[in-house]
Amino acid sequence: VLLLAGGISYFIASHIAGSNAGDTGPARHREPGVLFKVGDAKDGLIVNIGGGNSSRFIKTSVVLELRPTKNDTKAESKGLNHEEVVISDAVVRVLRAQKVEDFDASKQDIIREKIKTEVNSALGDDKVMQVYITGFVLQ
Repeated sequence: VLLLAGGISYFIASHIAGSNAGDTGPARHREPGVLFKVGDAKDGLIVNIGGGNSSRFIKTSVVLELRPTKNDTKAESKGLNHEEVVISDAVVRVLRAQKVEDFDASKQDIIREKIKTEVNSALGDDKVMQVYITGFVLQ
């Protein structure tokens, strides 16, 4: 009787666990992209904001998750390529166009979306999958 109860318990537990293991729900699985840090590797970006008369600036770290291409490799090159310069220029352009009040925490998703849109437009492709702001100081 004890052996039978143990067998039934094992069957039920493995059946329930097995049916939930493959269930990802409504979330869509996607392959991870290539991470690209914009700006200096250590300091990120330091950008004047608020127009020409403003003395305000931000220091921020922005990481983009890009769709991988056939040319992407794990090895990092020593020099900048054209795409890196275009990406950095687009991010700086978006950040400089913002007003101080645009950097409120409640508007962070709007800035992320603006960066994504501007970089995709500059690259001429839908290459940016996600924008991560990993550091932020406003002064």
